[in-house]
Amino acid sequence: MDANGQCFFPFGQKLEAVRQIEKEGPKKVFVLGVYASAVHAKWISSDGKVLIKALAVASEPYIFWNGCPVESSEIISKINIPKELGTLVPADSIFNGPSGRSLDSHYLSPLNYIRDDCWLCDLIPHSCLNSSQKKALEREYDKYVKTDLLPGYNIPEVPKKLADENRIKEILNELKQSQAKKIILLGDQPIKYFLSRYSTYKKLTDFNPYGMPIKILIEDQEYEVLALAHPRQTSKLGSSNPKWYDCHQEWIKGLK
Repeated sequence: MDANGQCFFPFGQKLEAVRQIEKEGPKKVFVLGVYASAVHAKWISSDGKVLIKALAVASEPYIFWNGCPVESSEIISKINIPKELGTLVPADSIFNGPSGRSLDSHYLSPLNYIRDDCWLCDLIPHSCLNSSQKKALEREYDKYVKTDLLPGYNIPEVPKKLADENRIKEILNELKQSQAKKIILLGDQPIKYFLSRYSTYKKLTDFNPYGMPIKILIEDQEYEVLALAHPRQTSKLGSSNPKWYDCHQEWIKGLK
């Protein structure tokens, strides 16, 4: 963070909290994910070489963003970069909004929900710097920070503990605001850092069979909780386990 406690992406955009915008309820379901994604750009050198194929350069315009190409183009076009250092264009579609698209097609639609039915939340309400992004920046970007041609950046890395006591209180407040009586958890982390506080469930494999809803008492209110694999698994995004993809496909078939 800078002196004012602000974090910045490479190329200078501020890191913003990405939270539920529409506050009016009641909602039918509360969805809890891990951490917000980002708008990704492809960095192309002045001689046409791809320097970084997908670099996080701005916060998502809304939580579980679907990667709209018009929105990504508008956001990236506002980022200044010296001409001699090339250009930024939207990264390939697979890098922008895949979790948001997966949420719609692999979770909400099979359950007959639309976005307006949902209150969306993440354990960490902002983007984080992962190891692959860090390596790409060290390889291509950092040398220009040292020569003052590009601004520094300070996006926080994924912490070891994804939700402290204060964040849990914020999540509980959002859950109450939503007025939802059903909760969908996406992957192991929401189970570990949220659900395990109120139950004996600690990871996705504790749910047998996969997709089995359970009743849990949270702050004197009973909720139906549905724990499902993270969108990375159900959409085969990056490093994923085919076991969870297969389980999720069988779960979807069972809903029909």
